[in-house]
Amino acid sequence: MHRGVSTPFCSKADALTLAPMPVESQPPASISLFPLQTVLLPGAALGLRVFERRYLDLVRDCSRDGSGFGVCLILEGSEAGPPATSAAYGTEARIEDFGADDDGLLTLRVRGTRRFHVRRTRVRDSGLVVAEIDWCAPDPDDELRPEHALLGVLLQRILEQVGGEHAKAPPARFDDAAWIGWRLAELLPLHASQRQALLQEDDPHQRLDRLLELIA
Repeated sequence: MHRGVSTPFCSKADALTLAPMPVESQPPASISLFPLQTVLLPGAALGLRVFERRYLDLVRDCSRDGSGFGVCLILEGSEAGPPATSAAYGTEARIEDFGADDDGLLTLRVRGTRRFHVRRTRVRDSGLVVAEIDWCAPDPDDELRPEHALLGVLLQRILEQVGGEHAKAPPARFDDAAWIGWRLAELLPLHASQRQALLQEDDPHQRLDRLLELIA
C-alpha cells in the first residue's frame, strides 16, 4: 500500500478521538478503513499496492460483497504495522481494477466516491480498523458562480497540459461548482493538510473560496 509520496500531516485536532460527532437521525453505517498518507477525493482515482493480510482480507470482502472501503489520511503512525491515528473525515473507495506488480503483490485502482465522518472505531484482531460513520450530504448540483470563473479557466488550462481522463469531460462539467473544486483539489500541488481541509468542507462554493485563497 506504499505510494512513495511523503506529505505533511493535518493537525491533531482532526484526529478521530477529538473530532465532534454530528447529530444524525439515521443510525450510523459501518466501513473498514484503509489509512494512507494521502487524501482520496471524490471522483479521483488512486493506485494501491496491497500486501498486509488485514488489507488482503479487506479487498477479498469488498470484492465478494460489492462494497467499498474507507480511505482516511494518517495523522500519526504509518501505513504498515500497528493501526495508525487517522483524520475523522474520509472518502469511500470503490475498486475499479486489480492486478499484480513485478513482485507479485496485489495492485488496485480505486475511485473516490462518498465522503464520510467517523464517529468511533474498533480494531479487529487482525489489526483492521472498522469505523462507525455518518455519510456526508452529497454535493448540490450548483453552477459555478461568477466570482469563481477563474477557477474554471484554470482547470481547463491544467487539463490541456496534463491530459488524463478528466480532459475528456463534457463541457457541462466545467459549469459544475463541486466538480471544479474536486478536480482542482486533486490536480493542484497542495499539501495533504490542505486537501484534507477541502475534503472536510461541505459547501462547494466555500471550497472554491478556499482554493482561490490557496492560489492567490
